[in-house]
Amino acid sequence: MEFITADSWTDALRIKTERPGAAPIAGGTDVMVELNFDLRRPEALLDLSRIRELKDWDVVGGSVQLGAGVSYTRVIEELADRLPALAMAARTVGSPQIRNRGTVAGNLGTASPAGDAHPVLLATGAVVEAESFERGVRKIPVEGFFTGVKRCALEPDELIRAVVIPTAAGPQQFSKVGTRNAMVIAVCSFAIALDLDARTVGTGIGSAGPTPLAARAAERFLAEELDWDALAVSEAAAHRFGRLVAQTAQPIDDVRGTASYRKHALEVLAVRALGWIRGCA
Repeated sequence: MEFITADSWTDALRIKTERPGAAPIAGGTDVMVELNFDLRRPEALLDLSRIRELKDWDVVGGSVQLGAGVSYTRVIEELADRLPALAMAARTVGSPQIRNRGTVAGNLGTASPAGDAHPVLLATGAVVEAESFERGVRKIPVEGFFTGVKRCALEPDELIRAVVIPTAAGPQQFSKVGTRNAMVIAVCSFAIALDLDARTVGTGIGSAGPTPLAARAAERFLAEELDWDALAVSEAAAHRFGRLVAQTAQPIDDVRGTASYRKHALEVLAVRALGWIRGCA
């Protein structure tokens, strides 16, 4: 297998056009696992780790433009105030060594239904910026990014340049169920983000379907039932919200949990999230 190093973003895009079968690698926390277990054998690896501009983030028009090379550790240390739910999810990713290397963009590129960052990106309405050498930048709403189990909307000649995530406009929460808090693939996960200005609700479900999912019916219900000034709902409405979240899920039975357990756990996570949000009022 050939290992190709790109020294600039333009160089990386050109190489990806010439070698569409080359797998991009930066942190390598997903790609190397697949290689070690012989689950994937690309024709080449395209190393992006030397590209400086991918390691920057900026605030543009009320959103954080998160470069594809920004690590989970930096999200935790530098962006917890602007992107609280993403920072919560980042804290549950792997070990400190993995968080130092792994990136949100790498998580997106793998497109695993269990990716820890994915529910937050759905709940916050993030946009993926993909770029090709010949066609330029394409903006993909994250809800349309996932097309199947470990499949995404990227074209063969495209690379993820950045992820644009709206700065928090209200309380956010993320939680997942697993045998441990970190260093574990989620049995299921849930994220919620409230926009106090628009009075809208965003949700994201992970590891309970062929792709990450947004619980749209639950969002509409909560937006109507929530006391936006007190950030409170009745107990009956909270449990109805939890059931609507669970009904959105499309889980399967596997070695980590049964479909029925995942649905139950998601209902519990959703109700608990409302309680945690109430504590932010």
